[in-house]
Amino acid sequence: MKRLFLGYLFILSFVAFAQRPCEFTTDVKDSLGTYKSTKEYLVYEKNFGGNSSYIFFSIAIFDQTPVLQVQLLDKSPEFIKAKCFDKNSKIYLQLNNNKIVTLLHNNEESCGSMLRDDKGINNRILSGYFFFRKEDYEDLKKSELSFIRIKFGAESTDYMMRKAFKSELDAQVYEPESYFLNYFHCIESKF
Repeated sequence: MKRLFLGYLFILSFVAFAQRPCEFTTDVKDSLGTYKSTKEYLVYEKNFGGNSSYIFFSIAIFDQTPVLQVQLLDKSPEFIKAKCFDKNSKIYLQLNNNKIVTLLHNNEESCGSMLRDDKGINNRILSGYFFFRKEDYEDLKKSELSFIRIKFGAESTDYMMRKAFKSELDAQVYEPESYFLNYFHCIESKF
């Protein structure tokens, strides 16, 4: 019995220390409400033939409602086709335990913006907010992420998650599979 208790205590302490510290980039309270957001985290990167694609996640809370802020960044010397979020947009997160978590878009239509940098490279940026469902909280905290499908207005795109990768963008190591395991706790006590 004593060994069982010590084993349980060891596992509990390991899980508690596995979570990453919370870094908030935005914390606003005003007459319209409150908004708090974690730092953006790179979960997907693809560089091929002079074209680059990136997906950043941050977890935010709007007036006690948790949301996932998603930002897509595409870079290319060629024209970049627009992808749009609309009322039908969704994000499907497949977890390693084979459960699928569906996040619903906030119905704010957006096709992002196109910018050209000083090197003549086109940059298309698209951001959107997606709502978590309460019944999915526990699954997100217990299982790693294996696959993402983003349903845009007119198409869907699939993204495979990697255990870890060193980004060519900033030379840092990211662990996208563990994103929710490491950061969902940052907003959990806020709602």
